[in-house]
Amino acid sequence: MTILVVGASGATGRQLVTQLLQLEQQLKVIVRSMEDLPESWKNNERLTIINASVLELSHAEMVQYVQGCDAVASCLGHNLTFKGIYGHPRRLVTDAVRRLSDAITANKPTKPIKLLLMNTTGNRNRDLKESISIAQKCVIGLLRFLLPPHVDNEQAADYLRTKVGQDNRYLEWVAIRPDSLINEDEVTEYTLYASPIRSAIFNAGKTSRINVGHFMASLIIDDSVWQRWKGQMPVIYNTSSLD
Repeated sequence: MTILVVGASGATGRQLVTQLLQLEQQLKVIVRSMEDLPESWKNNERLTIINASVLELSHAEMVQYVQGCDAVASCLGHNLTFKGIYGHPRRLVTDAVRRLSDAITANKPTKPIKLLLMNTTGNRNRDLKESISIAQKCVIGLLRFLLPPHVDNEQAADYLRTKVGQDNRYLEWVAIRPDSLINEDEVTEYTLYASPIRSAIFNAGKTSRINVGHFMASLIIDDSVWQRWKGQMPVIYNTSSLD
């Protein structure tokens, strides 16, 4: 398979790329900076590194990079700095998802391309009418006002739900919702749910980035996993955090 990963230099994107390389897949990655990339990436014949900002690429360039890919994964997120949270682009994730979707459609693939979006448990799947407490609604409303990245995550998932939809001829999608992200060195047991089983605000679980990478790689490689979750927003927790 050939997979395009955007946001590959981020903490979770690196985990996904590493695991796909271990599975001997062909990869293209789009990164804004080459400085901190592992040397093993730069010398890997299965990995093509595209040094660019996703939103600065022309439509024609995006179409070219997506062409021939079986799956596209977005691990994009806003840097946790004042500029990253309140500066531009405010709609980094949403605009990237839209442009990737447009590029896939422009190529008119003969079978649907898998599009994966890393999202968050702080965002509800409105297709399922997920309910939350009044207190959590109040906090989420405040986050929408104070933290533009939260709105961006909501709008990115909503684009997949409402614009791409469930019966798109050219692409299928999954939005992966980890809870509080942590760093771990090895893949551990994790549990998947269609909706959160605990409050993302008042009783959050934990999800290791390496487990998110493992699940995303499984979605790409294992069609049975994909068929189980396509068109959905699965929640992933480290099993140990559910005790």
